Amino acid sequence: MAELFTLQIITPDRIFYDQPVEMVELTTTEGQMGIYARHIPLTAVVSPGILTIHQEDGPREAALMSGFIQVLPEKVTILAEVAEWPEDIDENRAKEAKARAERRLKSGSPEVDMARAEMALKRAIVRLEVSK
Repeated sequence: MAELFTLQIITPDRIFYDQPVEMVELTTTEGQMGIYARHIPLTAVVSPGILTIHQEDGPREAALMSGFIQVLPEKVTILAEVAEWPEDIDENRAKEAKARAERRLKSGSPEVDMARAEMALKRAIVRLEVSK
């Protein structure tokens, strides 16, 4: 049995998760990161991606959007813009958001904020991957 540590995920409207876990995997601006108990302390910027929480009864996935992560040897805290379980994702809305972002990126219009459209596309893709 793996050593456990506390994972706490906080969004602006609630505590999304607060339980002991064996491991957590997520995407940061520096790339994929996997964290076990007794990890060296660090702080990183979270990028939109799939969050995999390894609990004693098996892994669970969620969509995790932008935020910050603080890693301490016995506790990991994620301050997230948005965190969603697969059952909370509206797949049709995510498909529409993906199509809208793709249209904006293809338009090449100077009025379109390309960075914002790219982030919207990334968030929609993450939601669709998690909801499957």
